[in-house]
Amino acid sequence: MLCDLGLKLVVALGALSFLQSVSGTQNATLETRAPTGSNVVIIQMFEWTWDSIAAECSDFIGPAGYGFVQVSPAQEHITGTQWWTDYQPVSYTLTSKRGNRAQYQNMVNTCHAAGVRVIADTIFNHMTGIDSGTGTAGSSFTHYNYPGIYQIQDFHMCGSPGNDIDDFNNEEQVWDCELVNLADLATETTYVRGRLAEYANDLISLGVDGLRLDAAKDIPPQDIAAILAQFTKTVYITQEARPIFVIFGDGQPVTPALYTGNGDVMEFRYTTALQSAFLGGGISSLQDLDNRGWVAGTGANVFVADHDTERNGGSLNANSPSNTYTLAHVFSLAHPYGTPTVLSSYTGFTNTDLGAPNGGTGTCSGNTGTNGWLCQHRWTPIAGMVGFRNNVGSAAITNFVAPSSQQIAFGRGALGFVAINNIDSAWTTTFQTSLPAGNYCDVTTGTASNGACSGVSVTVSSTGTFSATVPARSALGIHTGALGTGSSSGGGGGTTPPASGTVSVLFSEIAQTTFGENVFVVGSISQLGTWDPASSIPLSSANFPDWEVTVSLPANTAFQYKYIRKETDGSVVWESDPNRSATTPSSGSLTLDDTWR
Repeated sequence: MLCDLGLKLVVALGALSFLQSVSGTQNATLETRAPTGSNVVIIQMFEWTWDSIAAECSDFIGPAGYGFVQVSPAQEHITGTQWWTDYQPVSYTLTSKRGNRAQYQNMVNTCHAAGVRVIADTIFNHMTGIDSGTGTAGSSFTHYNYPGIYQIQDFHMCGSPGNDIDDFNNEEQVWDCELVNLADLATETTYVRGRLAEYANDLISLGVDGLRLDAAKDIPPQDIAAILAQFTKTVYITQEARPIFVIFGDGQPVTPALYTGNGDVMEFRYTTALQSAFLGGGISSLQDLDNRGWVAGTGANVFVADHDTERNGGSLNANSPSNTYTLAHVFSLAHPYGTPTVLSSYTGFTNTDLGAPNGGTGTCSGNTGTNGWLCQHRWTPIAGMVGFRNNVGSAAITNFVAPSSQQIAFGRGALGFVAINNIDSAWTTTFQTSLPAGNYCDVTTGTASNGACSGVSVTVSSTGTFSATVPARSALGIHTGALGTGSSSGGGGGTTPPASGTVSVLFSEIAQTTFGENVFVVGSISQLGTWDPASSIPLSSANFPDWEVTVSLPANTAFQYKYIRKETDGSVVWESDPNRSATTPSSGSLTLDDTWR
């Protein structure tokens, strides 16, 4: 399906020794780059325009410490509003729905100036799946004739019904037949290899730092190696190389292991493991990830969701219950297995064809998105844990504990410590860490600036212990790069001490419910239950579907909150991420008008 052709990012170093074995000589001008150093986290900027990515690199991505942005395909493609039209190439002219060549060049330059490297999505496997038309740059084409580029002899005719893959257990069909009618390039030929290398080198000449190879599993790995050998510079190589339409282990001959010689491989089994664990299987099972027969962590890229899996049910997504989507990101950014990628996408993904909102111009505000965009990369726990990942680097896991199947905590050497509470009640305990003594800011609830914590702070003793409360369906993350001053708040759900005096806050939520369901509000401060559903505040349905309650809160206080539904059987349903945020005024009142999400 077209969803399986989408942006499944895997970032890798193109190893010089491997290319030498293919080409016979090593180009001395090749520049080795690897996903190491202080900033390693990638954002998949799904469907963002070049201009909006450039602006976001300067405004947030660079300052927040992200290392890379992966951007949509740059080449000319078929016309249409659907997101997957980007993945049906017409030519290698750099004019797409996202912008033109000059705008692409400006994006690369602007992101580089902000300290962010750029990974280009590329399509080496195929051209269009429709019979004829005109592309986004005005080029006319038919299914096997792309003037000035390819003719029918440059494509595979495999002899299967409709020329499509009809047996994924047949290696030759996977590599030589068409995936859902997409004209399959004969990548074993000298001409096609040279043409693809020419396109890649054009992107590299603009300063691109890496390439993602879409549908790499449909290209023999030796063909990919021969194309890489013609690059003018060594860059990251990203490969989608997973079996499709079946579960791993069902015997498909084309496996991720075949592609590790060309670069890293995105490990989709990790994604489904997170989904299973956080939705009930038990997060305490997320140990020994390098001993499961997966791609080695040093050669894997991992993600909670990408644009395909958030649509097809193959992962958690922003609509997942009980804050599990956010908590899985905290885990992914805290755990050393693989190179983590964060998807930044838009609402409405339950419509599997829907293209980007706002004309593709991504817009964010504060710690969330606007105009239909989610901006997950700005969510406070995710952005905070990016700094955690940068700080702890490759430090080993220490002090792992799991008092229950859905509660885990672990350290990263003497540099960081994280606790994740995936149940509906608070977790109060004393944690043992390897951290030096000091006052630390919880980066899942706020930031550290000039010694001040905008969220929770905890104090680690001289013996490496600290006592804290991790609220229900929440987390706590501290590291030596986010230190605070002053006394501890004593828990993962508190905030900085409130100012004197109180104000009235009206919580007004539009929510459609069924008989027996009731809506509550719960939040980060004690007056809102410190994230404990058992201490949440009930709203009145007197003006249904408007649910309302007025609560007295401390003045001049920043807080986070969410609405929950309590079912007749006592179960709790949390609204989707991210947490809502507000700050009370110094006097008077505040009205918060919200809609269930």
